Amino acid sequence: MVTTKPKKGNLLIAEPAIIGDVSFNRSIVLLADHSQEGSIGFILNKPLDYTINDLIPEVEASFKVYNGGPVEQDNLYFIHKIPQLIPNSIEISLGVYWGGDFTKVAELIKDNTIKENDIRFFLGYSGWESRQLEDELKASSWVVTENIYKKDIIEKDYESFWKEKMLEFGGEYSIWSNAPENPSYN
Repeated sequence: MVTTKPKKGNLLIAEPAIIGDVSFNRSIVLLADHSQEGSIGFILNKPLDYTINDLIPEVEASFKVYNGGPVEQDNLYFIHKIPQLIPNSIEISLGVYWGGDFTKVAELIKDNTIKENDIRFFLGYSGWESRQLEDELKASSWVVTENIYKKDIIEKDYESFWKEKMLEFGGEYSIWSNAPENPSYN
């Protein structure tokens, strides 16, 4: 369901009109927080060429790491659906949690208790100052939708996610679903 007002737990779907924006072209962002002070989110569908082991050698796992956004790209963040295992997690909504005790996460990965479909790691995050996101919405940079996937959003196939949402919206969005990512390559 498409909404007009963003709230914590919603998805921001990049409008086709923001082609050329290196950070957000064809992005789907999970809003981890939204208030009058600003908004924070994580891009769900931009995998990097790193695994968690590449960044933290003590964590011997090949879990993908995603580009969470252009802010603080030297910091590692994570969302998950296993708050009962990770102390100090903050609920975003619908069974999706943000952060928690990373030492515990590393232990649980080592013990094979946490699987890749339980958690998603990000370098950086997407951030908006007070009213900035609302201004971008007025400029038609984003479509706001509910997270119909709930906690299963973590397992969503990143490669076809944006295209799937364009087809779901229908109308003129359907046309964009098959357009090349960079029209100049056409």
